[in-house]
Amino acid sequence: MATNLPVSAQSQGGIGTAPVPHTEHDDHLHDHEHHDQHWLWKYVFSQDHKMIARQFLITGMFWAVIGGLLSSLFRLQLGWPEATLDWLQPLLGKWIAGGKLDPEFYLALVTMHGTIMVFFVLTAGLSGTFSNFLIPLQVGARDMASGFMNMLSYWFFFLSSVIMFSSLFLETGPAAAGWTIYPPLSALPQAISGSGMGMTMWLVSMVFFIVSQLLGGVNYVTTVINMRTRGMSMSKLPLTIWAFFLTAILGILSFPVLFSAALLLVFDRSFGTSFFLSDIYIAGQALHNQGGSPVLFQHLFWFLGHPEVYIVIMPAMGMVSEILATNARKPIFGYRAMIGSLIGISLLSFVVWAHHMFVTGMNPFLGSVFMFLTLIIAVPSGVKVFNWLATLWRGNIRFTSAMLFAIGFVSLFISGGLTGIILGNATLDIQMHNTYFVVAHFHLVMGSSAFFGLFAGVYHWFPKMFGRMMDEKLGYIHFWLTFIGVYLVFMPMHYVGIAGFPRRYYSWTGFDAFSQFADLNKFISAAAIIAFFAQFIFIFNFFYSIFRGRRATQNPWNSTTLEWTTPIIPGHGNWPGEIPAVYRWPYDYSKPGAETDFIPQNVPYSQTASSNLPYERELDD
Repeated sequence: MATNLPVSAQSQGGIGTAPVPHTEHDDHLHDHEHHDQHWLWKYVFSQDHKMIARQFLITGMFWAVIGGLLSSLFRLQLGWPEATLDWLQPLLGKWIAGGKLDPEFYLALVTMHGTIMVFFVLTAGLSGTFSNFLIPLQVGARDMASGFMNMLSYWFFFLSSVIMFSSLFLETGPAAAGWTIYPPLSALPQAISGSGMGMTMWLVSMVFFIVSQLLGGVNYVTTVINMRTRGMSMSKLPLTIWAFFLTAILGILSFPVLFSAALLLVFDRSFGTSFFLSDIYIAGQALHNQGGSPVLFQHLFWFLGHPEVYIVIMPAMGMVSEILATNARKPIFGYRAMIGSLIGISLLSFVVWAHHMFVTGMNPFLGSVFMFLTLIIAVPSGVKVFNWLATLWRGNIRFTSAMLFAIGFVSLFISGGLTGIILGNATLDIQMHNTYFVVAHFHLVMGSSAFFGLFAGVYHWFPKMFGRMMDEKLGYIHFWLTFIGVYLVFMPMHYVGIAGFPRRYYSWTGFDAFSQFADLNKFISAAAIIAFFAQFIFIFNFFYSIFRGRRATQNPWNSTTLEWTTPIIPGHGNWPGEIPAVYRWPYDYSKPGAETDFIPQNVPYSQTASSNLPYERELDD
């Protein structure tokens, strides 16, 4: 039979591997929580993965408010293009002239909204928070492989945030080339006001952001591979860890390509090169640039850009799988199929990027190849949806706030995914390209879905983060206002998109064909602004609960995974004594014959004889 090992005897992971010898370093990690730390090293420059996760989360929440505020400003412009906006002048200054929003600043608002939400909130805020928080706790590790690299990862992100936020206050305005920063607007500082210093700061900020993501990604992968506790084979990892692990690999492989694109863009902007520029005229004057191609930049950007979609959504997929199983009181349906679908999505995400570029004049045969691969990636996504629904089917469902947001995630992922099949077809996509149909699609399937995964994760793991419970009634109000608001915003956008309504247009009043959508645009804008303000319910609930929330128990959700075996608020090192060994998979819920409706991973089969299946009776040997 298995026996307990000393506190530091963590396996390198996998079946049949030898435990790591006990070292003084392990004692220092274990005893660290007993020593008083200066607040600067405990809360600011902390190397504790849990504190770093909280830093990522709160910074991401700040950025989410900024990004949502920017979207509310440009929805005001789109909903009421003829209205006088003098009341915004104290906030926007010279960008309100004659009661109207400056058209170039409108482009800057759209650019910064997309950049903030995709990178700073849904990449750093989501993956940075939960990969940091859950990987060591769920694999049974004292901390990340490198606490110092982990700390650097956050502070590079913070530095990136400071630079990007500062660009909002430039006299010439922030970057205004769209969040995809296509040349020539991004490559020529003299093109428009937002192409100057604002664009330079955008590029510098993104360089630091990419460094942050690479530092974090290497740490996540190393921790999962090397620091799993005894018995925690890859086949016993929770789906959250599989999702974080594959997400980190995607980031390590794709973010350097965006780094190279940004570097070449800096060369074109500052050193007279022509990687992305050719045959450019400004005010009738020909520039010297020859031989470059803006389409080359699109290839480099979308080689990161499409894996980025899954870098955003896969952590949410993993957390939703965990939350659905826990609150349906059922084992996750198709555990191995779920792992296989995550791997399939990860592989296919690198060979579909050009479906963003069907209108660039690519060879139709090449377009058909990308179209085929794009439609194929719907298969592993469909497997996940089927398994989520099967997990819910006839479950003993507990409708916690986290569960509601997890179910909302599945709903939004289905709705947005169906329109993705339409846009994956080159013939249809050419007609829909640059319309609000595309905006509605990716805001449902990537943006809103990932936000719902983020909210579900915060509500579910808040007790482990802060030792208190969030208010469930406020959580219900937050869910319903957000869920209804999202559908009221983005479903009508599909309709106007099919009618040809173009994205990124400052005003549509000059087009008679679009005047019929005036009321619908007002409706969308009103719903968007209300949904934005509904998020302050969550913010109040979050910060109030940190200090005044009901105190949590050790395992408030009766979950099976290792993080709930730690103290209510784990110290640095996570477990005060021995790290638990793992004996079983992470989804033993409602097992016939068991005394309770959940069996934690650290309970040996020898202690659950009444519920063991025939093959499980020998697994402790």
